[in-house]
Amino acid sequence: MVKEHTIQFAIEDWWISDYTAFFTTSKAIMTIDCIQDAVVYKISKESMESLYTVIPKLETFFRRKMEGAFSSFQKRILGALSQTAKERYITFIEAYPNIEISVKNYHIASYLGITTESLSRIRKEIAEK
Repeated sequence: MVKEHTIQFAIEDWWISDYTAFFTTSKAIMTIDCIQDAVVYKISKESMESLYTVIPKLETFFRRKMEGAFSSFQKRILGALSQTAKERYITFIEAYPNIEISVKNYHIASYLGITTESLSRIRKEIAEK
């Protein structure tokens, strides 16, 4: 049985991809699940490079998107290494304020690297304060 891990959420106007596969043109190592209606675009690396040549401002746009994504991943890694589970949950809620309405608890727990039971305990502690 393969254990699934939630690595990232893409909320409205966000982008999500298997960046490793895209940039290295290797086989995908991640699966992306849409849990709500979404607009999905598919483009090859070669087509993207062609668009950059034809529309130079597009390269700037995507570079800025990648800078933001890289920064987010770095913050997430540092948080996972230095924050308690409760602190990670609080950071998560600040980053995704309304996501709990549409995302299942096991996705949130997986994203935080905790069990659903721990997530319930943390929520209870916060609610009691």
